[in-house]
Formats: sequence, structure tokens, C-alpha cells
Amino acid sequence: MDDIRTLWERCIDFHGHSCTGLLTGFMAALHASDLLSLRKSEDEGIVCISENDACGIDALQVVLGCTAGRGNLLFHMTGKIAYSFYSRESGHSVRLIARGRIPGLDGMDIVEYCSLHSGEELFEAMDTRIPLPERARIFDSYICDGCGELAGANWMHLQNGKKLCPDCYVKYDRFRI
Repeated sequence: MDDIRTLWERCIDFHGHSCTGLLTGFMAALHASDLLSLRKSEDEGIVCISENDACGIDALQVVLGCTAGRGNLLFHMTGKIAYSFYSRESGHSVRLIARGRIPGLDGMDIVEYCSLHSGEELFEAMDTRIPLPERARIFDSYICDGCGELAGANWMHLQNGKKLCPDCYVKYDRFRI
């Protein structure tokens, strides 16, 4: 893994600026790496389930190689600053949840910051709540009979003899509240 300063600069370059949200994801990724002995994932060896879609996600992508397109960055939206990390190789996992607001850099160098703020201080480590997701699958695609657009088979619905994408499918609900 790159040295901390280089890795942090790569995160800023990817995200576009330095912010506390990016720092939160950066520190979570470093802490998970320490706890699970992780190295950047080249495939789906590392899986991350994030409970938010905030700035920290960009640091997770840079540091751990978890991306939505690769299928190893998934979202379980709870609005919490929490991330579950899984190592397919070792079978170990950990859920990290922020103990409170992560303090900003306030002009500090990232190496100095990491020496003053440990992962244990910033995050509570606990057992994961969600089992390790299966590897990403590749599905056939079909033309929606409603809008004519292509959609993955796993998203299509059958309704009145037609294959419909989620946008065209009308959910049956007798209680329209």
C-alpha cells in the first residue's frame, strides 16, 4: 500500500477536494485494512457495504479498490457513518461505525493526524450485521415493453404479459397511502 500521505493525496485528487467526509472514509479504510490485513482489491476480494453515500465513499474506492461497477461496493442506506468490510480470502469481516463526528485536519498534515487519531478512537468495531454478499453476477438484458429501453433481467417485472423495467412497472398496492 502507498504511504499515508501519497494515498491521501490520491483520495483528494479523485474526490476533488479535502473535506471531513473524505477523511472519515479514509480513516475507516485504513482502520479496516489494519483489522483485517487488507490490501487493495484487484477484483472482489474485499467487499464494503456502506450505510451512506457521502464523501467518504470516494476514499474507500481509492484505498481499498471497492467500486460499485466492480460489484464490491454496495449500499445499505441507513444514513449512518458505518461501513462493513469483508475479506473473501480470510473470511473475516468487521463493521465500523463512527463514535461521533470525525475531527477535521485543521491544517494538520495527514501523517500527523493519523499519529494523533487512531482508528480505535474514531470508530467502534463490531461484528457485521449483514452476511457476506455473493459475488456480482452478470445478467441478460431485455428491452422494456413500456419504454423500449434496455434493462437487466434482474430488474425486470412481468405485468399483464409484458416485461417492464422498474420505471414502467406499476406496483400493485390496494392501500394507496
